[in-house]
Amino acid sequence: MQNKAHIALQCKVNSILLSLLFSAPLLHAQQAVPKPQSCNLPSKTNALKKMQPNPNKADVNVLGTPLQIAGTSPLTGYYRNGYCSTGPTDAGVHVVAAIVTDAFLKYSLAQGNDLITPRGSFPGLKPGNKWCLCAARWKEAFLAGVAPPVILEATHQKALEFVTLAQLQSANK
Repeated sequence: MQNKAHIALQCKVNSILLSLLFSAPLLHAQQAVPKPQSCNLPSKTNALKKMQPNPNKADVNVLGTPLQIAGTSPLTGYYRNGYCSTGPTDAGVHVVAAIVTDAFLKYSLAQGNDLITPRGSFPGLKPGNKWCLCAARWKEAFLAGVAPPVILEATHQKALEFVTLAQLQSANK
């Protein structure tokens, strides 16, 4: 299990590298690469992908069954295909499918990750939206008492490297 400091450092390093590589606005999303404190790490390739069935049929959720779609309005997922899939370029590990709440959105904003304000093709989130969250951010919110409810069937098994199934389930009560 990676510790929180290592994940934060990895997120910052990847953001800095992406901002150096893609300092011009993204072609499709028409937004600049986010500041290093953000866990949202888009790339030109990911921004151009269209919604499709889960390309990695081997993806499994925290219940041990095939990963289900998390959300399409707005279109979520690191790969913007509706699934909370992850891969080697996803430093933020966007694998927790959540139904965001006002309390979580305010908490995230206070932590430096503005998920509320529309930017480019990102519409901004509103309470009730389904979104793939960074596993470490969800855990921080859980410890702060503001974790949003989780869609277990759409939460990737990689989340279990950060939190327990019981913690994920308890956010739904």
